[in-house]
Amino acid sequence: MDATTAPEFPPGVEWLNLLSPLRMAQLRGKVCALAFVNAGSAWCQQRLADLARLRARHGERVNVVAVHVPKFESERDGRRIGKRLNRQRYDFPIGHDPDWTLWQHYGVEAWPTVVLIDGEGRIRERIVGDGPIRELDARVTALAGELVPTLPSADPIEMRRGGEPPLPLRFPTGLVVSGNYLYVADSEHHRVLECDQAGRVLRQFGSGGPGFIDGPMELAAFNRPHGMCVWRDALYVADSGNHAVRRVELRSGDIDTICGAGRSGTPAEGAIRDPRAVALDQPRAVALSGSALFIATTGDNRIWKYDLGAPGLELVAGSGRLSVIDGGSVGAAFAEPVSLAVVQQALYVCDAAGSAIRSVNVRTGAVSTLVGVDQWQYGDADGARTEARLQQPQAIALDPDSPVLWIADGGNDALRCLRLGGGELTTVQLPQRLHGSAGLAVGGGAVWIADTDAHAVLRFDPRTGALRHVPIGE
Repeated sequence: MDATTAPEFPPGVEWLNLLSPLRMAQLRGKVCALAFVNAGSAWCQQRLADLARLRARHGERVNVVAVHVPKFESERDGRRIGKRLNRQRYDFPIGHDPDWTLWQHYGVEAWPTVVLIDGEGRIRERIVGDGPIRELDARVTALAGELVPTLPSADPIEMRRGGEPPLPLRFPTGLVVSGNYLYVADSEHHRVLECDQAGRVLRQFGSGGPGFIDGPMELAAFNRPHGMCVWRDALYVADSGNHAVRRVELRSGDIDTICGAGRSGTPAEGAIRDPRAVALDQPRAVALSGSALFIATTGDNRIWKYDLGAPGLELVAGSGRLSVIDGGSVGAAFAEPVSLAVVQQALYVCDAAGSAIRSVNVRTGAVSTLVGVDQWQYGDADGARTEARLQQPQAIALDPDSPVLWIADGGNDALRCLRLGGGELTTVQLPQRLHGSAGLAVGGGAVWIADTDAHAVLRFDPRTGALRHVPIGE
C-alpha cells in the first residue's frame, strides 16, 4: 500500500494502562505494530500473543500498541475490557475505542488487523487476520532494517502499574464437581485446584507458573487451563494456552499430555493416529460421553473427538468458518465454541461470539441451534427460543436431576436457564450481579459459578435462591 502518514490518536480513545494519552510522536524512531483487536475474540488473543513475542524478540526497535474495538454492547465498558485484557498481563499500551473512531480513521474492516507504521510515522503494511507469525515477523524485520539511529524520546510512554489485586484465585474459569470434590481451573495462576466443597484446597496440580511440562503435580505446568471433566480416576483439562489437552491422574497427581503439540494450528481432517503431534487451536472445553472425549477448539471453531479407548482424534463438526450455520458435520459452522455439555447422543455447545447455544448429534455430526441467530444478533431477552437472546455466553452445564441447561451469560452478567425439549429461556434472579462468569458446574444440590472477573467461585442453591461465596484458599 502507498505510505501515508498515520492518523493521530483521537481524544475519544481511552488508554487503559497509560498515565497520559498516547501520541503518534511518542512512537517515532521505531517500527510500530498498531493492532485493532476485540478482547473477546480468540483470533485476536492469538494475534496479541504473537505481537508480544515479536516485541520481545525485536526489543527497542519495535513498539506494539493494541486498540480494543467493541463488538458487543457490554464491551463498550472500559473497566470490563481492562479486566479482560488484564488476564494476559500485556506490557504494551492498550487503548479502548468505544465509538469506533480510530477504527474508521484507519479504514479497518475486520478483527484482528495489524497496521505497521515505520519509524517516520508512515503506514507501510496492513495485515488482516491471524495468519502465521512468520509473515508478520518478516514484515516487521524488514521495516526494522530501515530504521536510522535516533535520540531517545524526550516524551517517553509511561505505563500505569497496577492490574489485579493479589488474591487466592486469578480469573478462575473451568469447574468440575465430582463426589465431594470441587476442581477449579485457576486460569491465570496456571494451575488446577482440588478442593472440598467448603473451599479448602486439598491439592494443587501444576507449579503455578506458565509452561508446558508433564510430570509430578508439583513440577508439571499448565498455561491458562480452562474447561475440565472427570472420567474414572482422571481429570481432563483443556490447556488453552498450550493448545493441548492434559490428563491428571487423580490417584498419583501425575500430569501428562494426551493431545496437542503445544502450538496453535488446525489438524487435518480424517482420523489422526498421533494426537500428541497435532497443532490444536486454543482448546477451551472438554466433555465426556463414555470413552469419547469431545474437545472444543475456540481458535478454529471446531469440535473434535478423542477416543480414550483407542487413542485417536477426529473431527466431529465445524467448517472452521466463524459463523452460526446449522447442517451436517463439516458443513456447519460455529462462532467460538467455549463450553460443552453432553448427555446421551446430544452434545451442547456454547458459542460465545455467536451468542448462541447449539446442539450436535454425536453420532451423525448434525448441528442445530437452540438459542441464537447469528454473530450480530444478541441481547438480553427471555422467552421462546426464537425470541430469546443471549450476549456472549461463556459457559454451560447440564443439571443431572432435571432437563435443564444452565448458562453463564457473560455479556449480561447473568445466570440463565434453558429447559430442554422445547422449553423457554429464563433469567435466574440472583441477589447480586455476576462478573464475567466463565465457568459452571452442577452437583451436590448446587450450581457452582466461576465469577471470573471477581476472582471468585460462588455457590447457588436453586431451591432457596441463596448465593454464597466459596472461600477457596482463604
